[in-house]
Amino acid sequence: MPASPEDEASFQALFERRWSRLTRPHVRALAWLLDAPDLLDAAAPQWRGRIASLGPVSAASVDWLHALERDPAPLDAALGTRFYSRLGLYAEKLMAFYFAEHGTLVAHGLQVRANRNDTVGEFDFLLRDGARLLHWEFATKFYLLDELPDSDGVNCLIGPNLADTLGAKMRKILDKQLALALHPAAQPLLPQPVDLAQALVKGWLFYPQGRTPALTGIAAPHCHGFWSALARFEAADDERFIVLPRLQWLAPWKGAGDTPVLNPWQLRQELTLQMETLAAPVMVAAVVEQGGWLVERRRGFVVPDDWQAQAAARRTAGLLPA
Repeated sequence: MPASPEDEASFQALFERRWSRLTRPHVRALAWLLDAPDLLDAAAPQWRGRIASLGPVSAASVDWLHALERDPAPLDAALGTRFYSRLGLYAEKLMAFYFAEHGTLVAHGLQVRANRNDTVGEFDFLLRDGARLLHWEFATKFYLLDELPDSDGVNCLIGPNLADTLGAKMRKILDKQLALALHPAAQPLLPQPVDLAQALVKGWLFYPQGRTPALTGIAAPHCHGFWSALARFEAADDERFIVLPRLQWLAPWKGAGDTPVLNPWQLRQELTLQMETLAAPVMVAAVVEQGGWLVERRRGFVVPDDWQAQAAARRTAGLLPA
């Protein structure tokens, strides 16, 4: 299938043009964290001026990432040999490595306890910015838009496993987590008072049929894809897909040209089998051959056919804000 103008202008295409020399998954994930557009519009009033941004990637950081591609030993050592089952923790470790390597990291994952059995909270990152001490909460999130009439857009952005909404997540960060430095138990742990507490939020949003409506509070542009119920999933006959492992959800996927791929019929069969065993959304990526590599062209979640009904039931039960 030839690339359309939309494909050529997609984030995946832009990422590949900018980072074509990066092929190692950990290095590509780190490049995505540094270079992907922020998920939230920092100027939107609902975020109360509490949204952090890394800003453009500097030339020095570009060189540093390419050096890691040539020799990933420092990054591999920082990640260690553990298996990361939580994507958020994996992303945090990547960012901690970046901040440490650039000399700004004061603390990562610093727990605050009122007593031995009472954990008040945890600082994701304490960072040095000149003479200032920054507290950054960090989130890497993936949400699907379940459109409802007369509802706040960010509360219609639901986690694929129906555990939360973007609105609920941000209320928790803004109202509770960013106030941690004010707690009396935090004071002895801080080298100085926190000058600014903000949230750094990266991620992907997924829309029905791939449409990208304007939503208050969401940055434009942002990383996005499609979502579809399994019964309604459509693809061109010549498209080829892979099922994305969770730890490769961050950056656009790139793999060896001999990686096994699935045609649309095979993908539907594979997803049907998976959902019979575990009725959960699955991230897939359409890939094309490029320079001897298979690179991601578009991505999306394929969800069980009753996913929207489950979301409605959770709303009725008060488990999802509406």
